[in-house]
Amino acid sequence: MTHAMPKLPYAMDALEPNMSQETLEYHYGKHLQTYINNLNNLVIGTKYENSPLEYIVSNADGPLFNNAAQAWNHTFFFESFSPTPQQAPTGKLLEAINRDFGSFDAFKEQFTKAAVGIFGSGWAWLVTNDAGVLSIVSESNAGNPLTKGLRPLLTCDVWEHAYYIDYRNSRPNFLNAFWNVVDWEKIEKRYEEK
Repeated sequence: MTHAMPKLPYAMDALEPNMSQETLEYHYGKHLQTYINNLNNLVIGTKYENSPLEYIVSNADGPLFNNAAQAWNHTFFFESFSPTPQQAPTGKLLEAINRDFGSFDAFKEQFTKAAVGIFGSGWAWLVTNDAGVLSIVSESNAGNPLTKGLRPLLTCDVWEHAYYIDYRNSRPNFLNAFWNVVDWEKIEKRYEEK
């Protein structure tokens, strides 16, 4: 099985000014492409050679896990955005956010704090367990909550390559812009999938 680059659901300049075309050209076009190329090279001759990406992420380790997880994480990240997003969740997801975090604003504050607080490189995740309870998980490097049996709904990449072109070393400014492009309709669909 050959793993391929996902197609972006928007044009490369569609998320400006929050994420520039240059950022997407490097982050999506070069970083993600490198992880996928590495994954395709590493998987040859292993028991994962014909496995779907999510299975590899959930079961592999070492360099194979790192590249598979980064391919999965980045794809999930880029598919979470829209140039004209619904600015807040509704329905069952909003109910769950209010139940588990107190309010949507409280959730955003906690998620932002988790993302900004990751030391070095990593990912902040909004996840749900099998009971539909939401939580925020911080993972370093290529970490992915699938390895803990949790279902990801939203992630923010806080590796410097995600924001350095647009925001230099200001991760908080990147997080402020991140919220402007999150497609809550997409996140709601993820939550409602069983």
